Amino acid sequence: MKSFLEENKEQMYTTLRELCAIPAPSHLEHERAVYCKEWLERVGAEGVYIDDAWNVILPLNCTGSDKITVFVAHTDTVFPDREPMPYVDDGTLIRSPGIGDDTASLVVLLYVAKYFVEHKIEAPNGVLFVCNSCEEGLGNLKGTKQLFADYEGRIARFISFDSIFSKIADRCVGSHRYEVEVFTQGGHSYGAFGNRNAIAELARIINEIYAIEVPQIGNSKTTYNVGEISGGTSVNTIAQSAKMLCEYRSDNEECFLQMKAHFERIFSEAAASGLKISVTPIGERPCMGKVDLSKIEELTEICRTVIEDTVGIKVSTCSSSTDCNIPLSLGIPALCIGVYNGGGSHTREEWIEKASLPLGLEVGIRAVENIVKKVKI
Repeated sequence: MKSFLEENKEQMYTTLRELCAIPAPSHLEHERAVYCKEWLERVGAEGVYIDDAWNVILPLNCTGSDKITVFVAHTDTVFPDREPMPYVDDGTLIRSPGIGDDTASLVVLLYVAKYFVEHKIEAPNGVLFVCNSCEEGLGNLKGTKQLFADYEGRIARFISFDSIFSKIADRCVGSHRYEVEVFTQGGHSYGAFGNRNAIAELARIINEIYAIEVPQIGNSKTTYNVGEISGGTSVNTIAQSAKMLCEYRSDNEECFLQMKAHFERIFSEAAASGLKISVTPIGERPCMGKVDLSKIEELTEICRTVIEDTVGIKVSTCSSSTDCNIPLSLGIPALCIGVYNGGGSHTREEWIEKASLPLGLEVGIRAVENIVKKVKI
């Protein structure tokens, strides 16, 4: 492995720079998908294909297997930009929007796949390396949903590269997201004063949301958020429409259902007051189903040991909203692990430590080899 790491170190930085130059908002990752497919084919991978959701999939020894292990990193970023974004390498840090979440992890996944291909590593029960689409925001986990539909009943475990070294997500956070629009008569701000104002009515709904006392069971965490608002015509017009995007999240199914009831009550009461209101679900990420926790613990211990031995840091577990939501909701053991060090995720100041990328590749190779060889079927 040592010679592979040394031989590919500078190439990894080149691949990272090239991928960062390809904008990839959710649902628009096509160019990155083509890049990843052609890259894998250039390094000798056979049978690589792009599915209907624009996942790039490399199957290794999967024919006839119903105990496949899946390793993924997502191709999309949270940013809507369609032009290449800044990329600054100062020798210590590399800065670019989306570089950590999840482009650096995507690079690690590609080079782990290259290692498996070059070394002809046997995967007795089959492995899928997947550069998956639509993990972020309103991508709504489209790529992973497609993967589990196409490989229904055949996937035994699932590992996502999508974090920093110090975190392993072994629980998932479910979420419901809505577009809410309210409509009123409106009118001239002076001549029609007293008519209902859509912005004011929407603000009342927002106040109701922010008055919710979030439920908590044990160490669970539940949240809500109003992330976008828009509406109105001019400073001297009583707004006829106003719109918001909002969500709630929880890593506990019971708390999740309580939040659903709170939101539905608030929307129903607004409608009962005579307000015209449109509520459109725009995203759903499921909570954790009934999973054999001992199998998750086994995966966690393997990955924790690899990261701590390789990087020399302590690793903690947490809950998170990732591609792992889908397998965990189906009762399939899944983890999200980190393969770089950095910060500023989901901001335009995002960065990674340059020296952490080769370490991430070592973590990725060791973790994948250990899971494939050691985890009981």
